[in-house]
Order: sequence, then C-alpha cells, then structure tokens
Amino acid sequence: MLTLAASLVAHAQGGSRADYERALSLPQRTENKVFHASVKARWLPDGRRLWYRVQTGPQAHEFVLVETETGKRLAAGTLDELGLPAPSPTLTSKAGVFEPRPSQSGGDPIHVSFVNSWNQEVELLWIDDKGTPRSYGKLMPGARMDQNTFQGHVWRIEAIGRPDVLAVIEAQDEGQQIVVDGRSPAAAVHPHPFSLSPDARWSAFVKDHNVQLLTSSAGKTLQLTTDGSENDGYHNISWSPDSACLVSIRVRKAPEHKVTLVDSSPLDQVQPKLKVLDYLKPGDELPAPRAVLVNIASQKATMIDNTWFPNFFTESGHIDVRWAPDGSEFFFDYNQRGHQLYRIIGVNARTGVSRVVVQETSKTFIDYTHKTWRQWLDKTGELLWMSERDGWCHLWLYDVKSGQMKNQVTQGQWVVRRVEHADEGKRQVWFMASGLRAWEDPYHEHLCRVNLDGSGFVQLTDGDGNHKVEFSPDRRFFVDAWSRADLPAITVLRRSEDGRQVCDLERSDVSALLAAGWTMPERFVAKGRDGRTDIHGIIIKPSNFDPSKKYPLVEEIYAGPHGAFVPKEFGRLISRHCVAELGFIVVQADGMGTNHRGKAFHDVCWKNLKDAGFPDRIAWIKEAARTRPWMDLRHVGIYGGSAGGQTALRALLDHHDFYGVAVADCGCHDNRMDKIWWNEQWLGWPVDESYARNSNVVDAPKLEGHLMLAVGELDANVDPATTMQVAHALEKADKDFDLVVMAGIGHGSLENPYGSRRRMDFLVRHLWNTEPRWLP
Repeated sequence: MLTLAASLVAHAQGGSRADYERALSLPQRTENKVFHASVKARWLPDGRRLWYRVQTGPQAHEFVLVETETGKRLAAGTLDELGLPAPSPTLTSKAGVFEPRPSQSGGDPIHVSFVNSWNQEVELLWIDDKGTPRSYGKLMPGARMDQNTFQGHVWRIEAIGRPDVLAVIEAQDEGQQIVVDGRSPAAAVHPHPFSLSPDARWSAFVKDHNVQLLTSSAGKTLQLTTDGSENDGYHNISWSPDSACLVSIRVRKAPEHKVTLVDSSPLDQVQPKLKVLDYLKPGDELPAPRAVLVNIASQKATMIDNTWFPNFFTESGHIDVRWAPDGSEFFFDYNQRGHQLYRIIGVNARTGVSRVVVQETSKTFIDYTHKTWRQWLDKTGELLWMSERDGWCHLWLYDVKSGQMKNQVTQGQWVVRRVEHADEGKRQVWFMASGLRAWEDPYHEHLCRVNLDGSGFVQLTDGDGNHKVEFSPDRRFFVDAWSRADLPAITVLRRSEDGRQVCDLERSDVSALLAAGWTMPERFVAKGRDGRTDIHGIIIKPSNFDPSKKYPLVEEIYAGPHGAFVPKEFGRLISRHCVAELGFIVVQADGMGTNHRGKAFHDVCWKNLKDAGFPDRIAWIKEAARTRPWMDLRHVGIYGGSAGGQTALRALLDHHDFYGVAVADCGCHDNRMDKIWWNEQWLGWPVDESYARNSNVVDAPKLEGHLMLAVGELDANVDPATTMQVAHALEKADKDFDLVVMAGIGHGSLENPYGSRRRMDFLVRHLWNTEPRWLP
C-alpha cells in the first residue's frame, strides 16, 4: 500500500543544500521588504490635522499630512514641503537621562505602580529583551496602573498623539511608584517615596523595621511602631488624603528558595562561575503581609484583622493601598493563594474594620494576571470591574459604599480583551473585544463603546482582522490599523462618534516580500474534540511548494494557558518559514486550554496542563489533511520552547501514534520545578497529585519516537535542572534521545543561529530520514 501511495503522489525532497541556503538566507532576504505598513500619527495642536512618516521603499520614505474633517491627504518628501516644523528631539530620563536598552532577565519579581498626574493621556511600553517595545496600554489623566515586572526591566512612557517620549525608566525597587507629571523630560518620571503627608506637616519613614514620624515644623521624631523586626518589619507608607492617618505594611518574611546555575564558560576568566537566583517554586512558603493603620493624632497603630484576607498570594509581600478621595476608607486587593478567591477589601480609616467591596470565586482558577482590571469612578462612588463570572470576560459596575453590583455593563458570548478608556463624565467605556461576529476569527480584536448602564453598545471597527487603535488627543478621531496573518496591514482614519471611516491612510505593499521568496500563510478552521468548537490555525508552505508532492508536517507549539499564540496580525513569521523552507509544511493552532475564548474553553487546562489542546490540534491537522493530499500524516514532528518545550515532549509521551519527532527546548518538564506564579495559577495550591500527573519526568518511560532535549545552562526563567531531571528519567528508562546543552545561554537556547540549525538538522534527519545535505 505504501508503494502504491508513493506512485500516486511523489514525495518532495527536503533538507538539501539548496533548501538550507533558502532557509538560512530567508531572514536577510526578506528584511526591509514591506512598505506603507506602519503609521505613527502625530497630531497637530489644532486637532484638525495629523501627519506621519511612512516608508515607501527600501531607502525611501515620505511625509503625509491629513485633514481629519475632510480626509484630504497630501504627501511630500519633507516636512518643510508640507509647511510643518521638524519635530522636537526625543528625550528620555531615569532621574536624569537614560538611553533605552533591552530589558535584562534574571531580576527579582517586583511590583510597581504608574500614576499619570499629567493632563495628557500616556502610553506604557515594555522594552523586551530584544529591544522591541510592547504596549501595556494607555493611562488617562489621573489614572493608575499597577504592574508586575522584574528588576532590570525597561519601560518607556510616551505622550499620546505627540512625537516625544516622556521617559524611559528601569524598574529597580519593590513598591516603586512612577509618577508621570510631564513638567520636563528630566522630571517627567520620578520615584515617589510614600513619605510626605498631603498637608506637608509630617514625614513618615521606616527605620530599623519600624515606622517613625517626623514633624516638618519642629523636626521632632516620633516612634509610631515598636514591634517590627528584621524578619517581620514594616514596609511602604501610604498617607490618607486628609493626612489624618497612614497605612504601612508589615511583612513576615518567608524562607528564600535559591537556584544555583553554573556559568561554565565565562568571558572574563577560565574557571566557571556560580550564579545564585532567588526563585520561588510551587508550594514554597510565601511572605505574609498585614496592613497596619496608624492614627496620627492618637499615634495609635492598629493591625487590621485579616479574617477577610488570611492567605495572600504574594511573592514580595507588597500590598498596594488606595485611599478613598475623602480619606474615610482605604482599599487593597486580596488574591488568595490557590487563585480561586479574589477580593477588593475596604478598611474604615476611623475604626479599622474591614469589609469586602468586590468578590470573585471560581472552582478552577481566576485569571488574576489578565482579568482583574478595574477603574475607580470617584465622582460617583462607583467601581468598574472586570469578571468572568458569567463565563465570559466582561465589565460590571459596582457601588463602592454598599459593595453591591449595580449592573452588568457588557454581556454576550464574546470577551472584553482590554479597556482603552472610561469616561466618567459621559458615562461611557471604550474597550477592545473579540469574538463579536460568528463568521470572524474569534481572536480578532475590535474597538467598541458602551454606556455604563449597559445600553448603547456599538462596534467601531469593521474590517475582518485584528485591530489596533490610536486616538487623537481630543478623542474625536482614531487611527485604525488592522491586519491578519494572511492580510497585510491596512490603516484608516475613523470618527470616534460612530466609527465611520474618514479616509484610507496606508495599505501595505508586500510585493517585494513575496518576490524575495516569502509565502503567504493560509488560515484554516476545523472543529475541535467536541465536534462543535472551532479551532483556528495557520498553514505555511515552502516557497518551492509543489501540490503534486507530499511533505512531512512540523507543528510549532506553545499552549500556555496565559494566552493564545497563533498569529493574528501580519508578520514575516521568520522562524516558521525557515523551517518550512527545508521541505516541511509548518502548522500552528490554538487548542482548548488556551486563553481568550471564554471560561469553559480556558478551564480545560485546570490541573491538566499535559492536555495542552492535543485532541483539538490533532483533529484540526487531520481535517486539514483530508483536503490537502500533500500533507503527509505519516511523518509529523513538533517543536516548542519553555511551556512549548514541555508540550513538545508530551507529544511523544501521550500521542506518539500521531507525532514521531519532537524538539523540546528549555521545557518546564515538571511543574514543581518551575516558577511559583505560573504553575500555581493553573495547577493550584497546595501542591497535589496533579503536579505529578502532569510531569514529563514521571511519565518519561512512556517515550516513543525521536526526541531532542535542549537547554541553556544559564536559564533564569525555567530552572534548567528540570531538563536534566527528565534526561535522567529517560536514561533510567533506557530511552534514546539527543541532549543539547548550550554553554553561556539562557532561556530559549535554540533561538540563536547554532541552536536553530541543530533543530533544523534534527527535524530533517528524522522526518526525511536523511542526513542534512548541507553537511560535507
């Protein structure tokens, strides 16, 4: 039968020298080949015009001036030709001048707050470890954003609709508050010490682990607490707006969990070096914070009864305190360990009695990192709150004083992805949502608006793609840039009132990219394990694709429950295309257990990380192959890193009847060995049998197929010992596998030229059953 099949459909040839030359040269050949794609609008002070610079060719660009009311568009080679002044230089600061650089990995997890005390909207961007800015949302005047980050991570703050970068800061201190005031670049961002009272009469500070008070007039110091110690001391101070009292957080420390790495080949010496990291793992003891209220007049310190918040999940012990405008009450979040109970706690500033303002519960997990957004509406005493309580991520309106829910603001079988703006005066909220239209990819984000009473819902973007929006300073217009994996970016100008399009701004030109040998991905949809739920993915073919031949399949996998990972925007997707050029069909799909499709879809991952959506993705691949005879299901491989590395190995443990080859890079192969927050989020606490049930180490004897394990010896993200432990378990089970340990390399060991080439070679050897023909 195999001979007959081969005679009907010829096999392609893969892994040749020509294939490798195409694959390895693809990044350079396709660089700088997409034009008219990116628009960064610069709004003029009159609000009636905007301009931008757009790339029109490899070494060419033009400036475009647009009249927002009429849509009239004028292009020229220089700003001077448009009658516009040159933009002011970009300035950055970190308590002075600080040039941006990529974020450094390996720092301790910390909690910082961004506060916009300026009169302009700003955007927060994280600079990743490759130097790429990634937006973390916008901050309206007077708004605050609490953010988990790491020491050494770099953040850029930009003014919306203006060419200047307000500041670039490096996160350093736990509990740091970053205040944006816009007065000058050097003073645009500064750390706030939480010490001076609002009326400037007092300065509070922590000394010798206790809170002390200094009178501004007499210079006299008062001891407010005496029970603090090195292992159970006070941290941070938050004053009430009326200066009548303050809150300090007393934190009982927990034992540190140290992970030791060996830098076998340091650049500055011959002998190896040890590197020791603080790295909490599931089940470790955590710091225990308690809020302490201090009345300034009586100097009485009251530890708040913790009946409503007995078991914080916090790696640092930090509690972020927010005061009511009149100083009558303060509030803080309580995420209970196990992630099945989340509360906002209110504490009476006069009595110290606490209450629950908002409560969320779940039998599985609360996605606290993505779906506990809120905005306090102080003028009306309300709270706009995000929740999945009805099975979909939506917004709800609460009365703060009573703690009663007033109404559901958004509802339906779709999800709120991100809130752009809440207008307290107009009683409206603007947000990005996905899953709105049954015929469209449910991951595509669209801009919407709704009144706070739930009426007047309107979708303001309509193109079939994933949308990114940028508002004018007066919010009367917005720039809408949208694309898909198979559709280059289209950028238009729209009116905010009704979403009506004013004019086209740019349509991407990818002709040079296609001419360079890049192939457009194909989107494909098929039913998942239940026969009802649509599973969405992409298919990538080699540039020399011949439909009369057969090609082995390679799946790129990342199935972490924290997100969804199939590309929804246009991009070169270089790593996937490089693999395809070796004579493979490369596929990627998001199965159940990943995010942004509703609670039931997401809950599949609960205590079940090894599922990783395999039943959905395998069904999706089989359905795609049913009408694509060039997809050879007898030769299927898979590769991934981090959580994707864990899943890639799992393919050969539980699904070796379908997958025959796997490359697992820096995988968290036993979740008891990985970072605490990610793993307790999905497997729960206390650590129970589900951790062992999902362990690749425990299941190592089940391995069948060809496996390559890879790890960087300096991985500070996933403890590299977990890769060595699964290697040890495979050795004890007498299983053959390849092990690649990268010296001097951190997380993502195969995402460098040598590692990428080793991955390519392994896939060629075992899916084509031939030696890579680039070899001598």
